[in-house]
Amino acid sequence: MPTLTAVRGLSVGHAGSPDGASGVTVVRFAAATPTVVDVRGGASATYDTASLSVDATFGRRWAIFFSGGSLFGLDAARGIRTCILEDGGGHRAFRNPTPIAPVSGAALFDLPTRPGPLPDYLSLGYAACRGARRSPVLPGRQGAGAGALVGKYRGRARAMRGGIGSAAARLGPGWVGVLTVVNAVGAIRDPATGRWTAGARGPRGRILPPRFSPGRAAATGGTTLTLAVTDLPLGRPALARVAAIVHGGVGRAVVPYQTSTDGDVVFAATTEASPRRLPDRREGDVADRVGTEAAELAVEAVLRAVRASNGPA
Repeated sequence: MPTLTAVRGLSVGHAGSPDGASGVTVVRFAAATPTVVDVRGGASATYDTASLSVDATFGRRWAIFFSGGSLFGLDAARGIRTCILEDGGGHRAFRNPTPIAPVSGAALFDLPTRPGPLPDYLSLGYAACRGARRSPVLPGRQGAGAGALVGKYRGRARAMRGGIGSAAARLGPGWVGVLTVVNAVGAIRDPATGRWTAGARGPRGRILPPRFSPGRAAATGGTTLTLAVTDLPLGRPALARVAAIVHGGVGRAVVPYQTSTDGDVVFAATTEASPRRLPDRREGDVADRVGTEAAELAVEAVLRAVRASNGPA
């Protein structure tokens, strides 16, 4: 099945810390791209997302990044911006001769439980941007998904590995693609079968359904970060509808989702690279079709992430 890089006008890169416990993933656009964000989790760590509101003046981005490292991971933005400007990207604002390259992103919580040095996320952001390619996105523990866990409702000791996953599909004359990083408090369920795919492990390795014990909430922080992109032309209000629908797709696979200790975020963007539009007359109809397809792809991306990571943490 195709991945996000089937969508025209973008590339994807990853970089990991030396110990392999954290990293950064960058989706780099060929030009400044209309983007929106829908933040639903109660504990998000985001970079420059307020200006992605539907009525914002500068709602285009040159890249979207996902990072480990919680708030420290947001330093990746500076490295990504430097890379884009070095390559001649960016644009001028308010007639100022210095180009700018707006980027946005979000981070998940994968900080170690013991004190120690943290990765240089600025350098990781630069390396991930510099290494962005059009090749298929391999699922599993790479980039921002390197240190991801799922099923933390029974504590880290019983959690399983999370990771990064991606899926894409044709829609009329264009493509729709999704990339997600799964680091959830909850478990992962395949909605097609109703079976648990990953979560907290019981004494014999069986996945325990999500149940929360008193006093564990402070130790169960997690996040699922998702980006949905199409190359079909869409206005930013329509992209906002796409992001909202995609949240519903992720919530079918991640149980529970959007909790008070999750940082769940969905970005939606269009590269506008398709030479033709969908035949629907109303943009709302186009948004519904793109969003519905992206929601199904989000389920597949989540399942790919945890299946490829495969095994106890």
